[in-house]
Amino acid sequence: MSTERKWTPKDDEVDEEEEEDIQQYQSQKDAILFAIHVSESMLATHDDTEDPPSSPKDTEKPKSKKATPSSAVLTALQCAYSVLQSRIISNPADMIGILLFGTATTKFTTDSGYQHCYLLLDLDVPDATGIRELKNLISDPAEFSALLAPSDEPVSMANVLFAANQIFTTKAANFQSRRLFVVTDNDDPHAKDKALRNSAITRARDLYDLGVRIEPFFIAQPGKPGGFDAARFWDDVVYRAPGEDEDAEMVVSATADGTVRLKEMVSSILSKSTAKRALFNTKMEIGPGLLIGVKGYMLYKRQEKARSHYVFTSAERAQLVTGVTTKVAAETARVVEKTEIRKAYKFGGEQVVFTQEEMKAMRYFGEPVIRILGFKPAASLQFEHNVKPAKFIYPDESTHVGSTRTFAALHKKLADSNKMGIAWCITRRGGPPQVCALYPSIEVVIDGVQTHPPGFFLIPIPFADDMRQNPDVPIVKAPARLIDRMRAVVKQLHMPKGYIPEKYSNPALQWHYRILQAIALDEDLPEKAADPTLPKYKLIEKYTGAQCKEWFDELLEATAGMAVTSEKTGTKRSVVNVRDGGGPAKRVKSEKAGAGGGDEVESAYKTNTLNKLTVAKLKGWLDSQGLIAVGKKADLIDAVENHFESKK
Repeated sequence: MSTERKWTPKDDEVDEEEEEDIQQYQSQKDAILFAIHVSESMLATHDDTEDPPSSPKDTEKPKSKKATPSSAVLTALQCAYSVLQSRIISNPADMIGILLFGTATTKFTTDSGYQHCYLLLDLDVPDATGIRELKNLISDPAEFSALLAPSDEPVSMANVLFAANQIFTTKAANFQSRRLFVVTDNDDPHAKDKALRNSAITRARDLYDLGVRIEPFFIAQPGKPGGFDAARFWDDVVYRAPGEDEDAEMVVSATADGTVRLKEMVSSILSKSTAKRALFNTKMEIGPGLLIGVKGYMLYKRQEKARSHYVFTSAERAQLVTGVTTKVAAETARVVEKTEIRKAYKFGGEQVVFTQEEMKAMRYFGEPVIRILGFKPAASLQFEHNVKPAKFIYPDESTHVGSTRTFAALHKKLADSNKMGIAWCITRRGGPPQVCALYPSIEVVIDGVQTHPPGFFLIPIPFADDMRQNPDVPIVKAPARLIDRMRAVVKQLHMPKGYIPEKYSNPALQWHYRILQAIALDEDLPEKAADPTLPKYKLIEKYTGAQCKEWFDELLEATAGMAVTSEKTGTKRSVVNVRDGGGPAKRVKSEKAGAGGGDEVESAYKTNTLNKLTVAKLKGWLDSQGLIAVGKKADLIDAVENHFESKK
C-alpha cells in the first residue's frame, strides 16, 4: 500500500466525513529492526556451492563463475542494505535499525547491561551517512572482521529481546507496524538452561503485547542432522496470527550460493517488510438481516512511479517542498475565501449551483455494504468482463461473530454448484456503487506455496457502454514456405528454463529509482540505464544470422510487387515498399470521406441510419463542412444532426 501514496496538496473543500474515511486507506509508518546473530557458524563461508555430480557428464561442467562464497552474517547485512536502499525511496518516513547479538564488543544506547549486543544502526529514518557506513562495512573485509568478532560465551536471547523491546519503546512508540527480523542458525540457544529459556519466552510475549511482530529467518548449517528444527525453541517464541501458515518462517541453506541466498532473503524480507493491510473493512449482506464481516485486499497491483514529496534540488542541499494551495479569482487575482466558493454543474449552457448538503445527498448511495442480489452460473462471467482489477475478500470475525463459518458455507455451496453471486457493492463511505461478481476462488498451491487462501474475488461487472466491439482486422496468412523458414529460426532461439518474468524488471522504473537513490545518498548520477529487456543482438546473429537472412530473402520473394499500407484515424503512417528494402512506396490513392461523401451522410440522416456510418466518414464530412470533429461516435452523430436541424 505504501507504493500507492501520491503527493497532493491539502484541499479544504473535502468533506470531513470523507477525510476521516480516506485516512483508513493511507499507508502507515513501519519500524523494522534487524537482529542478526554473530557466531562462528554464521561467519563461516562455504565453498561447496554446488551439489555433487550425479553423472559423468556433470563432472565436465565447470562451476558457475557467479558462485561466490559468503557468510550468513554478510548476506544478512547485504539484505539489510538492500532494504535500506528501497525504503529510503519508497517509504522515506519508515524507521530501520540493525542490532547484532553475540558480538565480543557491546554497544547500546544505554548502560543497561545488554551484554554482547551491538547496535550497528539505531532505529531511525535512514539517512545517507548511515547507509554509506553500512556499505563501507560490507565492502571492507578488514573492518568487517574487526567489528564482527564473536563472543566466547553464549548470548542471552532474553537480553536480545528485551533490548529490542526498549528500542521499539523509545524510538517507535506510536508506530502501527513494528517488526523484528531475527536471522540466526541456532535452533536451541538455551538447551541447557531452562531459566533462560523461560525468560526469553516471557520477553517474546512482552514484545507481542507491545504490538511487535517477530519474523524469523533461519539458516540451515551443513552436516547437521535434521537441519534447522524450530520446534526446539523458536516455536515457543514466534507467535503466529490465527490462520497463518505454520511454515511461515524462512529456512535458507548455508551452503547455497551467496548470490542465490541473498536473492532469496531479500525477496522474502521485502515481501514481509510491508504489512498486509486491508483495503477496506465492511459487511456483507447475504440476505435480509443476515450480515457477516469481511475484509477486502488487493492481491496484484502494477508497480508505478510514486511521488510522496516534491524535492527542491537547486540549493546546496536537496530539501522537501511544502505545498500550499491558494484559490484566486480569474479576473482580479484576489484571494477567494472558502465561504465564497460554490459548486455548480453546467446544464443547458447555465451554471446550476448546489449547496454542500445537496452535494452530499447526490453523492450518498447508502452505507458501505456488499449486498448479494442473486446468483448466476459462473460461466456467464466472460474473460472480457474483467475491465478493472478484482479485489479479494475474506471473512472478519472482529465485527460479526460467526462470519468465518457463514462465509465458508457460502463459498463451498457456490464452488460446488459452479455458481457466482451478483452483489451491490459500496466499499467505502461516500464511494460510488458498483455491481460486482462474487467469484469463488479455489486454493492453489504451486511448488508447495499457497498463492492465496480460498475466498471470493470481487470483480466489477462493466456496464454496456464499457464494452466495445473489436475492430474488424483482415487476417493475412503467411505462405507455408515462409513459415518453414521462421520455424528454423525459432528452433535455434529458445529459453531452456522458459520465460521467467521475475528476471526482467521494468527498466524505466529501475532507472527512476536509481536516480532517486543517487540523489538521496549524495552519489554521482549514473550515465546510462541498464535495460535487460533489450534483445541480445550479438547472440541472435551468432546462432540464427544465416537463417534470418534466408527468411528475409523468402519474404522478399513472397511479397514481390506488394505494397503495405497502414491507415489509422487521426494519425498518418508512411507507405512502405517491402521489395526495395523498406523504402518509400508509391502512395495509394484512398477514398476520403469528404465532400464526395456528403450525399451519403445526408441520406443517412434522412433515413435515421447515421449510426451505421464509420467514424472516419463522419469526421471527414464534419471537416469538409468546417465543423468540430472530435469526440466519440455519438458526439459526431449529434454534431451532424444539429447541423441539419439548424438548416430547417
